Amino acid sequence: MKQSNAIYYVGLALVSIIWGMNFGISRWAMEDFPPEVFTFLRFGLSVPILFIVLKLMEGSVGVERKDLLKFLIIGAVGVTALEIMVMYSIKFTTLANSSLLNVAPWPIFAALFAPLFIAREKMSLRLITGGAVAMIGVVLVILGGGQGFDMSSEYMIGNMMALFVSLIGALYNLACMPLMKKYSPLRVSAWCLLFGSLFMIPFTLNGWTAVAWSGLGAMSYLAIAFNVLLCTVAAFLIWNISMKRVGATKANFYRYLVPATAAIAGFLFFDEAMFLMQLVGGLIMVAGLIWIGSEKANAPAVEAKQGDAPA
Repeated sequence: MKQSNAIYYVGLALVSIIWGMNFGISRWAMEDFPPEVFTFLRFGLSVPILFIVLKLMEGSVGVERKDLLKFLIIGAVGVTALEIMVMYSIKFTTLANSSLLNVAPWPIFAALFAPLFIAREKMSLRLITGGAVAMIGVVLVILGGGQGFDMSSEYMIGNMMALFVSLIGALYNLACMPLMKKYSPLRVSAWCLLFGSLFMIPFTLNGWTAVAWSGLGAMSYLAIAFNVLLCTVAAFLIWNISMKRVGATKANFYRYLVPATAAIAGFLFFDEAMFLMQLVGGLIMVAGLIWIGSEKANAPAVEAKQGDAPA
C-alpha cells in the first residue's frame, strides 16, 4: 500500500469500526429514546457543529443556489429515507437478514453504478478479487452467529427494505462524489445532513413525549455525544475525505468492518456469544480489504475549489 494513501484507508477502517461499535452504544440509548427521535438527535445536533467548523476552517458556509436542489435530494434520500428504512428493515426481518442485506450488497451496488457518477472509477482485478474475498468474510461473520439467513415470506418486506438500504446508501455515496469536485467534503457533509435532518422532523413528532427527560442517565447523554461527535461529525468528514481520495468503489468495501466490529462489541459488552466461524470470517474479510488497499494509488479523483482537505 502506498504511504500516500495509507492514511485514507486507515480512516475508512476507523470510521467503520466506530459505526460498528455504535450498534452496542445505541442499544443502550434505545431504552430511553424512540428510534426516530434518537436518530434525529444524532443528525440534527451534528448540523450546527459542522457549520461552525466549516465557517472556522473555510471562512464561509454557503453553496451556489443552483446546487441547493442537489443537496436537498441527496439529503432527503441518502439521510432521511436511508435511516428510516434501516429502522424498519430491522423491525420487519431478522437481525441476521438485516445485517447481511444492509451491508453485503452495498459495495457491489457502488461498483455497478460508479461509472454513472464518476468517470474515473474503474474495476480492477485486484478490486474484484479482494471484494469477493471480503464479502465471503462478512457473510461468515454475520451468518456464523447462529441465526442463519431466513428467506420465508414473513420476512420478505423487511428483506426488501434492507436490500434497498444497500442500494440507496451506495447511490448516496456516489452522488456526493461529483459535488466534492466543486466543494470540500466538509461542506458537502454539512449541507447533506442539514436537509436530511430537516426532512426527518415530521417522523419524530409522536416520539418526543415518550422520552422521560428528567430520568435520563449519564449513559444516555454519552450515547448522544458519541453519535453526534464521533459517528456523525468526525465519521462523515473522515469518510468523505477518504472516499474522495481512494474512490467510492474501494471505500465502500470497508463497510464490511461494521458487522465484524458490532459482533466484537456484542461479545465484549453484552455477553453475546462469539463463534469460531465469525473469527474465521473476520480474518478472511480483513485479508480481502488489505488486498484492495494495497493496490497502486491512482491520482486524486477530483480537485475541490473550496478549502478541500489535502490529497
